[in-house]
Formats: sequence, structure tokens, C-alpha cells
Amino acid sequence: MVNASTESAGILYVIATPIGNLADLSLRAREVLATVDLVAVEDTRRGGRLLAHLGLDKKLWSLHEHNEDSQTSKLLAQLKRGRKLGLISDAGTPLISDPGFQLVAGAQAAGFTVVSVPGPSAVTAALSVAGLATDRFVFEGFLPRRAKQRRARLEALAAEPRTLVFFEAVHRIEAALAALAEVFGGERQATLARELTKLHEQVLGGSLADLSAAIGDKVPLLGEFVIVVAGAKARPVADDDEIQRVYRLLAEELPPAKAVALCAKITGRSRNAVYALTRA
Repeated sequence: MVNASTESAGILYVIATPIGNLADLSLRAREVLATVDLVAVEDTRRGGRLLAHLGLDKKLWSLHEHNEDSQTSKLLAQLKRGRKLGLISDAGTPLISDPGFQLVAGAQAAGFTVVSVPGPSAVTAALSVAGLATDRFVFEGFLPRRAKQRRARLEALAAEPRTLVFFEAVHRIEAALAALAEVFGGERQATLARELTKLHEQVLGGSLADLSAAIGDKVPLLGEFVIVVAGAKARPVADDDEIQRVYRLLAEELPPAKAVALCAKITGRSRNAVYALTRA
């Protein structure tokens, strides 16, 4: 990493902001926002409203997913001039399914100081009230928009033993829950969090089938959603003799390659392991 010179020792502050309730903004975040020279914001209107609420008049710099490539170099130039720069997203902690990665990576690579001002995050907020295991979890952000890609992504995650956290938009929440129930199994336990920290906050736990059925009924199609899904239970692994027995039965009806693949699914062993045992 190249060290920035004293003459150009700009500082980038990555500042978490409320996900709904403005009272959740930390005292430190307020103080830092008051001292920076300019603020990079995902949406200048929303960022402007937050700063106005704090009584601050700061230069705002638009930084979102559609202009991040072009704006990052300009913001790095501001740091080079010795400016103190704040980075905020529309809500929560920047870079968590929000823009800013290129700016943070570029600032670090150039040797500028990058400081975290931690605070609200929909990920940790949802986990804390989900009633599911939190010692190990995986954040998956938003699922793909298209059904085929969404299903493929879920199939790749179906055996994941850690708790899974997803974000979802209101116009895709029904399709997302239906796909989760279909791929993971309707009995898999999950928690749906809607409008966290806001006036109409709602947290509902149950099976994926129950949550899917609740959308539009118990759960209004309004607001922003976080889905927390229990990890897959470990499957018992068959011993070598059982694998060979299952393979022989399958091989009587199926071609060898298909018999190996199906045997692997049934016994919980890898295809390579099953193949090796069939050749032993």
C-alpha cells in the first residue's frame, strides 16, 4: 500500500446511518458529519434530508451504482487535496448491498486513512430478533431478479448449514419466498422482518411455507424486507457398504453416470467418493 503524503492526508469516514428511526443515529456519526468537508451520498435528496434534520449544510456528492466508476476517481482527488470525506448510503451501513466499495478500496490503495463509524444495519437488526442461530451466518444480499437465476442461486445454497440472510424488494418478496419454500423445503424455519425500526415494523417467524402464505394477508405488501433462513441440517453420511448397496440397486435401472449421481444425493457422499467406491 502506498502511503499518502502529509500534504494530501485526506480521511474517508464510512458512516452508518439509521435504517428507519432517526434516533438510532449515533452521537459520533453526528459529530463526524459535522466536521467533514463533503458527503458522498447514494441519493442526494435522502442524504440532504438527513443532514437537514441534523441542521447541517454540507456539499453533497452523488455516488450510486450507476456512476460509481466515474465518480470514484473524482472523490479520490478530493482526498488527495486533504479533504475529509464522509460516505453514507440511503440507510444503514455503506457497502452492505450499497455502493462505495470502489471508493473504499481506492482510498486504501492510495494510502488514505479510512475510518469506520459503525451503527445501524438491517442485517444485524434482523438477526438479533429472528430467533435463529447467529453464531455463524451468511449474508446473500438480494437474490437474482429472474426466476431461473434465482432458483439456481438457491439450489447452490440449499445445503448451506449456516443461517442465511437475504434482502428483498416489495415487488419481488412473494416470488422470493415461494422459491425459497420450493428449493429449501416448505418446512425450513425462517423469519421475515419488514420495515425494521420504522413505525410499522413487523417480525414474523415460522416455516417458509407459512411465511409465503402470509404475504398479502398477515404481512402487507409494503416496505422493505429482510428474510432470515435457518441453515440446512447436516445429512447423515452412509458408510461404504451402504453406498455400494444403493449403487448396485440403482445401476440395475439406470446408466452408470446417473446411478452415481443419484446415489450421491441419497447417501450424502460426493460423486467422486461414490464413483471411487463403485470401482473398488
